[in-house]
Amino acid sequence: MELTKSFSNTSVYKNTSQKVYDITDEKRELYRKISHESRLSKLAAEQGLLDSLHEENIPLFNPDLLIPQLENNGLTTVSLFSGGGGLDLGFSKAGYKHVASYELIPICKDTLSSNLKCKNIFCGHKEGDVTNIDWINYQGKVDIVHGGPPCQPFSIAGAQKGLDDKRNMWGEFSRAVNTIKPRAFIAENVPGILNPKFKEFVRKYIFNQLSDYSIATFEMHAADYGVPQIRKRVFFVGFRNKGDFNKFIPPQPTHIWDHLGNKGAFYNCSLFDDGLIKTSGVRECLGLPTIGFDNLAPTIRSAFTGKRNTTSILNSTAGQKVWGEMEIWPNGVQSNRKRASAFPAKNGHFRLSVQDVGLIQGFPESWEFAGAAYQMLGQIGNSVSPPVAYQVALSVINVLKKA
Repeated sequence: MELTKSFSNTSVYKNTSQKVYDITDEKRELYRKISHESRLSKLAAEQGLLDSLHEENIPLFNPDLLIPQLENNGLTTVSLFSGGGGLDLGFSKAGYKHVASYELIPICKDTLSSNLKCKNIFCGHKEGDVTNIDWINYQGKVDIVHGGPPCQPFSIAGAQKGLDDKRNMWGEFSRAVNTIKPRAFIAENVPGILNPKFKEFVRKYIFNQLSDYSIATFEMHAADYGVPQIRKRVFFVGFRNKGDFNKFIPPQPTHIWDHLGNKGAFYNCSLFDDGLIKTSGVRECLGLPTIGFDNLAPTIRSAFTGKRNTTSILNSTAGQKVWGEMEIWPNGVQSNRKRASAFPAKNGHFRLSVQDVGLIQGFPESWEFAGAAYQMLGQIGNSVSPPVAYQVALSVINVLKKA
């Protein structure tokens, strides 16, 4: 019989949940017109016909300071549903030896292979499909299995179909863990998975299928760890040894951010408050001029979700208001800062580059994403924020570290 304990790292934040709206034919035609005008402006920018509205920004935020490289701790990991590598990076920085990564999206192979010191990167429908993997070869060789089973079955954007969603991969995650038999596992998902409507799913398909493990459940907010974004995620951390489970303590916040979202919330805030470091707002992190206001970014959406690929990171109409208050344009994100600078937003707001979005997610600029702009944004939005992953990794080290 499994043991469980739940924890809650909670913070008050504005609700930016996505809502679905029916639109009229008139509005649909207006959106088509705006899209057409945007394409024409982009072509003009590519031809150098537009005056640059803003210089290329020089970011002040360095996520490497949140995830300093630690010495090898003797523990090994295998990553499932690796995405753009947020968990992989966080655990590697914390001193774990990475054994292998598995991801269905093909472009992720180029990203993971170029950034990780690991030869075993398996991506695409042929080699990265976890439903076809025999995990027995890893038994006795891996201490930790970690991954984020696709969150769409439990997210508002994904319609919360749960078990009825073909993207539900919790059964495959459990199969891998039960075959490899690691000392611990870490699984990440959206807060929606804790919705009462999924209570039976969690009991039957997570706790019961992983009954050899005692499982701790808790939420983490990225801004509590220095990342300038509203991003809450749920973690399930399981231990084969009940003694290890009893010693486990979830990560505690290292940062505070209640100074953001108010007039006057900009660069001259004191660095510390109540012993915690203050998380910087998006404008400060990106090195933008002060406007007397700064805030956390709304949750970054994946460009792979929805009915079409997109270079927008906008997740809701409420999110549009937050971006507008910061005078940052969340649509038409460009592949680099030079292109962003040459393609001014129509309203004069700052246009983001992929590198800027990576920083907002907590990725250092040394971590380079492969592919077209929408593919890079898709990988970023699909990933666990590396500083959050790092803190989870540290909390597990405290229990499993070897003599």
